[in-house]
Amino acid sequence: MRIHVLADSDTRWKWGGELAQRLHPAPRVHAHMLNGRATPTERQMAEVGIRPDTVTQSSVPEFVTSPALAQADVLIVGSVGGTTQAILHGLARTFEGAPRRPVLVTGYVGVVYENLTDGLLLRAGADVVLANSPFDARRFREIYRGLGIDDSCVVQTALPFLAEQQYDPLRTGAAHPFTVTFAVQPSVPEDRDGRIYILRRAIQHARLRPGREVLVKLRSKPGEQTTHIEPYHYETLAEQLGEPLPPNLRFLYGNMAEVLDRTDLLVTVSSTAALESMHRGIPTVILSDLGVREPHGNHYFTGSGCVASWNEIDEGAQPYAHPGWLEEQGILAQDPYAQLRQRVTALSRTALPPIRPYYTMQNAAGYLPRLLARRGLAPDGTALPHSAHSVGRRPGLLARTSRKALRRAYRFGVQTVAPKIQRWGGL
Repeated sequence: MRIHVLADSDTRWKWGGELAQRLHPAPRVHAHMLNGRATPTERQMAEVGIRPDTVTQSSVPEFVTSPALAQADVLIVGSVGGTTQAILHGLARTFEGAPRRPVLVTGYVGVVYENLTDGLLLRAGADVVLANSPFDARRFREIYRGLGIDDSCVVQTALPFLAEQQYDPLRTGAAHPFTVTFAVQPSVPEDRDGRIYILRRAIQHARLRPGREVLVKLRSKPGEQTTHIEPYHYETLAEQLGEPLPPNLRFLYGNMAEVLDRTDLLVTVSSTAALESMHRGIPTVILSDLGVREPHGNHYFTGSGCVASWNEIDEGAQPYAHPGWLEEQGILAQDPYAQLRQRVTALSRTALPPIRPYYTMQNAAGYLPRLLARRGLAPDGTALPHSAHSVGRRPGLLARTSRKALRRAYRFGVQTVAPKIQRWGGL
């Protein structure tokens, strides 16, 4: 099976690449990386651990007109909602009247706790919209039905990077000290004070529990970009503290699944790593120290039994997620991809209908043109003149220079950020 994966960040490449392997035992995977702020580096792609047959990098207009797509059996679209809508419009134009086209699959990389309706409508038009749990599937279908969209496109699966290896609570000993892993998120919490607080509590825990190993699992190296902007990198913050770290605390990078292989307690604010940890049966803490709040995403985990504080961790808390909550989140499902494989196989054997995104000039004339123009497309799905858009370009020289200067200043303790730089998305 020839599966093409479009991704606009390292996280979405991981999601799409893992999903391709769930779809077929030996797929030919072709990776397409979108040019942009979060285009993954070679290191970030290698860290995912999936080797594609080919890798290309392009803008949205270049991608939707790529001749290679005509040979694809399945196209997995892993991008933000607005870009996904643009991809659908561009592909609708490209494959208009064509005898065949790939099956279009899209979905969400993690838990869906904000912009639910907006994100779903921007993905409407794909042949398959994945829901990661029974909870999500019900919500997705309800919204689609409420707007007259055929909800048969919603297919329930699970997050594709949930590993099968289960946690053994008896493995700790001299050769394997009890290991606490804090899973970092680039933008949660977003403010420096919140991140300093969490870092200090991790350091405090390492000092309080010298027999434990405390790992701070980082997403990206300073200067690299991920799906979400990381204005305050934990390694940089640690340098700014100006104090020696305890010997049993260290920062590390690498594949999350490999880190979980050695983890005895996973701590995070709201990372999807929590779902990976719960799936394995590892004790997991969703931090409440900065509040259980929608902006932090930890409100999603209410009812899991895992919301706790650093104080409780210091006192020995090791909560396990409630089985009923796990089942509702699709974490205990057996072969959750069977329905997806059946659906894709059935679709690939039929003449697929024309691609019809939800938004059109008929129902969203004040929204769609601007959304598409930001990705370099006209309302009819064709490419705008090159001078009319900047899609596919890296940030301009001024933006790059300013970001570099601000990062340098930040490393030496300067915390003020000019409003104009904030508009470019932070450091």
